Formats: sequence, C-alpha cells, structure tokens
Amino acid sequence: MIKPDATQKGYSGAILDQIIKAGFSVKAMKWTRLTKEQAGLFYEVHKERPFYGELVDFMSSGPIVAAILEKENAVADFRKLIGATNPAQAEDGTIRKLYAASVGENAVHGSDSDENAAIEGDFFFSKLERF
Repeated sequence: MIKPDATQKGYSGAILDQIIKAGFSVKAMKWTRLTKEQAGLFYEVHKERPFYGELVDFMSSGPIVAAILEKENAVADFRKLIGATNPAQAEDGTIRKLYAASVGENAVHGSDSDENAAIEGDFFFSKLERF
C-alpha cells in the first residue's frame, strides 16, 4: 500500500515504477481512501499500542494506493525494497529512504508474512478485482 503521505506528495508513480522494476507483477490495484473505521479494522492488530489512534487518523487522512503484488519470495523481497520503518535507518535506494519523512509517515506498507498478505489482499479486493 502506498500511504497518504506519499500519495499527497505525488510519489505514487515513482514508487510503482520502482516496484515494477524490482520484478513484481501487479495482480490488483486501486486508488481509494480509507474511512477511520476501515483504517481501524485494517490496523486492528495494533489496537492496544499507544500509536494506534494516530495511525488510524493518518491512514484515513488522504488517498492510498492498495495493491496485490506477486513475485517469488514476494514478502521478503518487498520488505527489502521498501527498507526499514524508520527512513533514517533505511538503506540507500529503498522506497522509504527515498520517499518517507518519518517513522509515522513512512510512505508504504508491506505485509510481514504470506498469511498477512492474503488477509490484507482480501481486505481491499474481491476475487473479481484480481488478475
């Protein structure tokens, strides 16, 4: 997912270009905006954490680009491509190093496991929207 900070700054195209050049196939994609309720559901795993409210507010603050990506080793390769959550600690050339402003506004979300990728894909896309 390309987060509101990156979409509002006009980075969506550059980020998608980097993703495709890294060998990922886009199987589903949409430009949308999460309501606070939807953002709360998506990040429900963090509900007990102190940053949950800020995260929900941020993720519902503007449009996002949701996508399902495919590639062998997709989760591990995507997490390497996006870099560390803190852009100051991300490796040069990673998406977060190039486009993120802070830990909170870190440009992109990437699933942390194949299981979560399936759950998150189902959150945004019906079977009819996948190619």
